[in-house]
Amino acid sequence: MRLTKDGIKNAAEWEAKGYSLPKFDREKVEAATKSEPFWIHFGAGNIFRAFQANVVQELLGSGVLDRGLVVAEGYDYEIIEKMYRPHDNIGVLVTLKSGGNVEKTVVGSVMEALTADSQNDADWARLCEIFRNPSLQMVTFTITEKGYLLKNAAGVFMPGIEDDFAAGPVLPKSYIGKVVTLLHERFVNGELPVAMVSMDNCSHNGDKLYAAVDEFAQEWESRGVCKSGFRDYVNNASKVTFPWTMIDKITPRPDAKIERILADDGIEQLAPVITSKKTYVAPFVNAEECQYLVIEDAFPNGRPELEKGGLYFTDRATVDKVEKMKVCTCLNPLHTFLALSGCLLGYNLIADEMKDDDLLRLVKRLGYDEGLPVVVNPGIINPRDFIDEVVKIRIPNPFMPDTPQRIACDTSQKLSIRFGETIKGYLAREDLRVSDLKVIPLVFALWLRYLMAAGDDGQPFELSPDPLLDDVRKYVADIRLGGGKNCAEAVEPLLHRADIFGVDLFDAGLARSVTGYFERMILGPGAVREVLKSL
Repeated sequence: MRLTKDGIKNAAEWEAKGYSLPKFDREKVEAATKSEPFWIHFGAGNIFRAFQANVVQELLGSGVLDRGLVVAEGYDYEIIEKMYRPHDNIGVLVTLKSGGNVEKTVVGSVMEALTADSQNDADWARLCEIFRNPSLQMVTFTITEKGYLLKNAAGVFMPGIEDDFAAGPVLPKSYIGKVVTLLHERFVNGELPVAMVSMDNCSHNGDKLYAAVDEFAQEWESRGVCKSGFRDYVNNASKVTFPWTMIDKITPRPDAKIERILADDGIEQLAPVITSKKTYVAPFVNAEECQYLVIEDAFPNGRPELEKGGLYFTDRATVDKVEKMKVCTCLNPLHTFLALSGCLLGYNLIADEMKDDDLLRLVKRLGYDEGLPVVVNPGIINPRDFIDEVVKIRIPNPFMPDTPQRIACDTSQKLSIRFGETIKGYLAREDLRVSDLKVIPLVFALWLRYLMAAGDDGQPFELSPDPLLDDVRKYVADIRLGGGKNCAEAVEPLLHRADIFGVDLFDAGLARSVTGYFERMILGPGAVREVLKSL
């Protein structure tokens, strides 16, 4: 059994092993896609293969769509060259069910896979051709939040940006430079309309993409290296839009256990590839069963009926509400609590923590009792139903290899959004009291205890990467289990930092709760567990 267009023609063999196969005429769809492409996606990674490509596959099978996807990769060309093309752009999606079983789908909705490499004459010419085509309705992205940056944290331009500013839309080097060059190609060929849709997992993602594109257009026009009027085109919402989206689906790195399942079925050539840029890709992706993609409905060249594939189309304000519901209350705060407590208690899987009665009770209290009262219901997704799914299906999923250590990365950057917004919600309401919050200050105390880099058993562990690690660890540097300096006094300056917690915890009336928990957690081995039990 081979993952190629010829290899999947023996449908009976694949279906006998439990695989769902493409239910459309692939040659006919491929011809239509190449003639009139409607959707090109930048970012050929796992989330695209597990989510967008599978949605299109389902809509092709049901007859809603008659054309497939074009995917382009502008960072790591080896993904295309060593994984997509050897398998004729076909892959396997393994959906990891919370009940412990798997669902196996052969996904064949990608009709073209291109390197967004201006030095690759054939691929670059094809990309330009696609962007000149009036049929193109949407250009989407999963290139990570870093992909939209023109400068690094030190304010220095990223590689290739200054060269691209100077050269104009000719043989670009940077990722955004390539995207804007292709958009310029669409501009000079009739100012054709298109939606530029970031689907990356970051807040107000459309604005991040717009800011990068607009800066390029402004630089090019000011230097006289592009056709006049390009910036007006970029800023004309009847021509080009940058919708906001909210995406939610966990697609961990391809797992060796899943590879063995597929190999036992008889699929050949499953070995993963680690590219020279350290990207880990395989002919399969494994992903959770739950997924959400909420999109601002702003498509100047029209769009297909993707809502029939489970996507939500709405206005910008609703996208924002859904984003805040997820990030500030219903999912991300629960993950952070489990990450910190899991590191301290020696857990290596988030799913295993949901079998811990103390942690399960506190997760529910954090979400249902403390978070839900300040959630603004977005209307299209019920917040209580969302938390139900998180607590009962998503986090306990035994197949999801998510670790506390991974989720504990960059905690200093997460606390203000994941908890500070809820605190602000309580402060703004006359019917709610901040003093009723018990688990949120507990999370802050767990973070202080975590920064000591010693588990509840007293044994040292390695802290996860965090840009403020050296800065914040100094507040607990002299604190030891069972003794040390006055810990409340030591951490007081940290608790004043609204840049970390979203509010000054003393002004908010929560600092004493945090230090009270923390003082109890450092009494000795087992003290963290005792505090958790007491709540």
